[in-house]
Amino acid sequence: MSLSVLTPLPGTVVAIEDVPDAVFAQKFVGPGVAVDPIRNGQDVTVLAPVSGKLAKIHPHAFVILTEAGVGVLVHLGLDTVTLQGKGFELHAKEGSQVSVGDPVVTWNPTAIEALGFNPICPVITMEVAEENLALPQPGTAVNTGDKLLSVN
Repeated sequence: MSLSVLTPLPGTVVAIEDVPDAVFAQKFVGPGVAVDPIRNGQDVTVLAPVSGKLAKIHPHAFVILTEAGVGVLVHLGLDTVTLQGKGFELHAKEGSQVSVGDPVVTWNPTAIEALGFNPICPVITMEVAEENLALPQPGTAVNTGDKLLSVN
């Protein structure tokens, strides 16, 4: 199985170990990377990084389950669950099929940061061994739709 996970929003790659949240940094959810989003004051629409079933969606996070059985979690900011959906606009429903590049959530990383939250976005592959991932170099600038990581 080979799976490419595309970048869901523009920013800079951060090593998952450098995310200032122990749940992500210690890979309790799974291995992956994070994207520190561009903050230019504008709304950003986060796109599906893979095709599959939208297994879970909350305003601040979503999981897509691919046909190969790999779950990909995109988490918008740290501790943003406490916002109870404020500042997030959903474009898809739980249980629906999404194609890579489909809009899932719109938010404003600048506004989230102004509220005191870190807008960094972990992109996690669930139930995948880390040695099966090809990860980008931290500090790499990525645009929406670029290949972010791959599962081999």
